Formats: sequence, C-alpha cells, structure tokens
Amino acid sequence: MSFRTVLMIAGAATLLAACANPNADKAADARQTLVGMPKETLLSCAGVPQRTAQVGDSEFMTYASAEYSGGGPTTSFGVGGGSGGSGVGFGIGIPLFGGGGGGYSSSCEATFTVRNGVVQQLSYTGSAGASASLGQCYRIVENCVAQVPAGAIPPR
Repeated sequence: MSFRTVLMIAGAATLLAACANPNADKAADARQTLVGMPKETLLSCAGVPQRTAQVGDSEFMTYASAEYSGGGPTTSFGVGGGSGGSGVGFGIGIPLFGGGGGGYSSSCEATFTVRNGVVQQLSYTGSAGASASLGQCYRIVENCVAQVPAGAIPPR
C-alpha cells in the first residue's frame, strides 16, 4: 500500500470519526431549539455570559468553553559551567498548547442574540475540527437544551 493511499484512508477515517460526535449533533440542533427561549431561562441554565454587547435593540450574550488534552509532561536536564561556576539543573514542564505530542485543544464561543427578552439566534465560533468544536459547544448549551420540552426537539 502506498503512502498516499494510507494518507487517504486516514483522512477518510478522521472525517467519519468527526461525523460520529453525538454532542456535535446536539449542539447543531440547539441552534433551532433554543430560539424562543426567554432571557431569564437562558441566564438560569447557561449562567452569566463571559461578555455582552448591546447593539440597537439586540443584546449579544457570549459564552465560552475550552478543553485541552496534553500529550503528557515534558522533562529536561542540563549541566552548565564556565567562568569559575558550574551547575546542574533538572526541570519538569507540562505543555500548555499542543506541546509534548499527542495533545489537542478545542474551544467554542456560543453567542445568543436576544431581542425583546427572547433568544432570536444562536451562533458558534471555535477552533479545532468542526465536529470537535461543535462537541465543545454542547458543553455550553446542554443545560439549556435540557430545559426544552421533549416534543419541541426535532427528531434526527
């Protein structure tokens, strides 16, 4: 099997895995099911937003969620000397943003547009792959989705 074929198979497997994220599907559905929710209910289920902005008669309430899974701690060891001095050092570090191999990060911002005290729109922005990002978005809206009556959520 050629290297190119292996890459194509790995890419297809990654795409299939990304499509199999049930939380991403639930977050996508929430863009419709949370429209019409009263602002008071939104605040009770999602909490206080990280930022808000008022533009005309619209209020924009933004919530954020991020996750990092590191590839493990890193270590270093050094010996130094010169100009009459010497030293030995040993350090342990934990990678913060993708260092150390095998890590990933995913983030999402969910912005609710509220007019006349009611959610009019929900939009997401995020990092990582589309499914990973939407899966992270579900963490923001899952308590609110639980507030929606079961019959109001469209079947898949």
